[in-house]
Amino acid sequence: MVQLIVGRKGKGKTKELLGKVNSEIKEISGNIVYLDKSTKHMFELNNKVRMIDVSDYMIDTPDAFLGFVSGIISQDHDLMQMYFDSFLRISNTEGGDPAALIEKLDKLSEKFGVTFILSVSLDESELPESLKDKILISL
Repeated sequence: MVQLIVGRKGKGKTKELLGKVNSEIKEISGNIVYLDKSTKHMFELNNKVRMIDVSDYMIDTPDAFLGFVSGIISQDHDLMQMYFDSFLRISNTEGGDPAALIEKLDKLSEKFGVTFILSVSLDESELPESLKDKILISL
């Protein structure tokens, strides 16, 4: 399953994402990974959450991002959730249509049982119709 937290920049998506991940870690029996564009929020995360600063890796296309995510999944059989802050930036889909990449993430989710929660800096009205049913929070 892919869930979206959507809203323009500065609306509080990261705060919602951090709140969700920190409450989920108390309930979930498996592992959680949090991907971000920097380590700025590292100390706001529960220490049981694995944080990865995507800018440390040479991810320059949506396909490279998908390969990176697939690699993380392949190395952790207890992985249950992945959180992506600044999804458009870390996945290199800014200015483009993220629907194709999100569809591929949905397929990964079904195959490996990992839930993806994405922070997307777009207004709900800017999302393609195919993604509107995935919205968890709209700010």
